[in-house]
Amino acid sequence: MTEQNEPAGSQAHAAQQRQRASQLAQAIRTELHKALVGQAAVIDDVLTALIAGGHVLLEGVPGLGKTLLVRALARCFSGEFARIQFTPDLMPSDVTGHAVYDLQTEQFNLRKGPVFTNLLLADEINRAPAKTQAALLEAMQERQVTLEGRALPIAQPFMVLATQNPIEQEGTYPLPEAELDRFMLKVRMDYPDAEQEMNMVRQVSRSTRADMLDVQPLRTVLQAKDVQALQRIASDLPMDDQVLDYAVRLARTTRCWPGLSLGAGPRASIALVRCARARALLRGGEFVVPDDIKGCALAVLRHRVRLAPELDIEGLSVDQVLGQLLDQVPAPRL
Repeated sequence: MTEQNEPAGSQAHAAQQRQRASQLAQAIRTELHKALVGQAAVIDDVLTALIAGGHVLLEGVPGLGKTLLVRALARCFSGEFARIQFTPDLMPSDVTGHAVYDLQTEQFNLRKGPVFTNLLLADEINRAPAKTQAALLEAMQERQVTLEGRALPIAQPFMVLATQNPIEQEGTYPLPEAELDRFMLKVRMDYPDAEQEMNMVRQVSRSTRADMLDVQPLRTVLQAKDVQALQRIASDLPMDDQVLDYAVRLARTTRCWPGLSLGAGPRASIALVRCARARALLRGGEFVVPDDIKGCALAVLRHRVRLAPELDIEGLSVDQVLGQLLDQVPAPRL
């Protein structure tokens, strides 16, 4: 009798944990909406990456609130926060740290760089040359940095939120594909609609900070250990094999889709599954549905595929081609 009750008890406990985790995630979302007017989809994408344990590349023209969003997230989450302003003369050691010679002890001491934090804002990452951008690669993938032959772990959770200006702008360097692939999501921030812009102007013009919203009133909703708990609970969310197959089919279809000269690798399939679980938790679901995969597919795939030159000349965008692919790859009916 006891043996039969145990699984039911553990199921009830798991359901309770999921519900609590979902409430926590929604509480952060509510706080972020206080700082960033509109941009609901962007906020959801950033929270999806946080819960899925991935990194985010935020693209948009200056002045849309990319940096504000990251500062607001850091405020809601009591972990450590660091910011690196990428410039053409930034050196790799300015990111990772370096050895400093101490005259008194006659020894080299390691001075850790800003990458040793929980939440790293890499502002205008494509303003720096490839060598400096590459300094983040090991940290993003391995969650460690090698300094003077020593592998130093980075505290968990660790998330890089990099902002970049559109490639067409002056003084930008395109990110290498190896680095782009390390970002779980590439999120585009567009101009707000007229009503949202009016609300934003109303709020900002009342703020004591010249031309930006103040993040000080935001509540600290969770600790570093809570983020790790959210990540763990999300990774245990049930997913039917048909939904898993759908994620893999989407990624594989990009490799032979007319109009794409470069398809997404296996890391895209993994990212789709991890993001879908995070999205399911964020909406309070008990399991993953195909719409969770579809909802994050654009942000997962857009930076991992390359448009064929002939479509580029015709003026088609990667998002339009991926939209056609999502419409035509059949989703399972559960």
